Amino acid sequence: MKYLPRIVDTELDMRLRAVGATVIVGPKWCGKTTTAKQKAESVLEMQDPDLQEGYLRMAATKPSLLLEGKKPRLIDEWQIAPVLWDAVRVSVDRHDEKGLYLLTGSVVVDDSKTKHTGTGRISRLEMSTMSLFESGESSGEVSLSGLFADPNASVDGAKGRLSVEELIFSVCRGGWPSSLKAKGDDAKLFVASDYFNNLVEVDVSKVDGVNRDAQLAAQLLKSYARNTSTLATQTSIRKDVLSLREVSMPTIESYLGALRKLFVISDVDAWCPAIRSATDMRASKKRGFTDPSVAVAALGVGPDYFMKDFMTFGLLFENLVLRDLRVYSQSLGGKLAYYRDRYGLEADAVLHLRDGRYALIEVKLGSNEIEAGARHLLEITKLIEANSNGDRQCPLRRPDLLMVVTGGMEAYTRPDGIHVVPISAMRQ
Repeated sequence: MKYLPRIVDTELDMRLRAVGATVIVGPKWCGKTTTAKQKAESVLEMQDPDLQEGYLRMAATKPSLLLEGKKPRLIDEWQIAPVLWDAVRVSVDRHDEKGLYLLTGSVVVDDSKTKHTGTGRISRLEMSTMSLFESGESSGEVSLSGLFADPNASVDGAKGRLSVEELIFSVCRGGWPSSLKAKGDDAKLFVASDYFNNLVEVDVSKVDGVNRDAQLAAQLLKSYARNTSTLATQTSIRKDVLSLREVSMPTIESYLGALRKLFVISDVDAWCPAIRSATDMRASKKRGFTDPSVAVAALGVGPDYFMKDFMTFGLLFENLVLRDLRVYSQSLGGKLAYYRDRYGLEADAVLHLRDGRYALIEVKLGSNEIEAGARHLLEITKLIEANSNGDRQCPLRRPDLLMVVTGGMEAYTRPDGIHVVPISAMRQ
């Protein structure tokens, strides 16, 4: 099959030139191994059932033998034999060369299973499911990095590619590479559903060897899906599950911890700038999934449902936008947060870059909500400016970019400088 280029390719190239080894992490089926194979000169597939027993015996006696081969050498699903992590670290130290190893894995490995963190030897690269630009569904006419470079540039005339109906389908299908290659809409939608079933029936227990109930895992994910893009607490999520069965808070925390290790859920932290008393800020995490299709599968619905329930779809649309913003900003060191206070002011996303620049972003599915989103962004900016002028000991930098991301088709720059951009017109 033809390889679908990923935005992370460029960053992986850089790491191969900069460090001895790179570990690529992310959810199952997001394309980690396929991407790594484009760079590898030899491959060790630890999950191969015909060879796994022999590999494990070798790892237990002399793991360095498994590292032999042309470089870069890819070790796929390395966590099956955690000792390989330390073997790679020692090899990098010994050879003092760059781009020796690529490791891929779909779970967060407990630090107790390795002797060294790998700092300075093994670089960590996180990979997501495919953004709309990577899947060919975004025109890419508006560059996020380009807007940061020149916030005053106009986006007038740029156009998105997806109608609301097509956006609904994209959210339900998700960014799974295999879904793009499936034949027929029903097959494309099946991939996310199959991922969900494997997740609750197998992976949630296999991730750390703790036997977990598949039905409870499904119920918990369904509650999480209902609360996508909200500030629901773990207590409220437990109450939702309690309506169906008895479950303790430690059990809820155990299941959520397993889902985080599997890169399934991806919450957003609050941004709490010193513009008002800290007690005025909402500091709960905003709930979300690495890919919105998992939420759709948890709810057990499909595209037809969302044509009748735009309120729920709006929350999942925000999840999709945050997924794409993470992908587009990763090479810039982007970190996402959100802003919300008790006075009703909000920014659905606050995107910080490693050099200190940041953007305030509102996500609005329909055009009738754009004005309210823009008003929020301007009011927050005024608060920041007031703080910067009145508190010299703790000045706040003015946002470098103001943007409303929409589900529409037309991009334009408002007279107040706020960019209105369809998500299906964006790229990195």
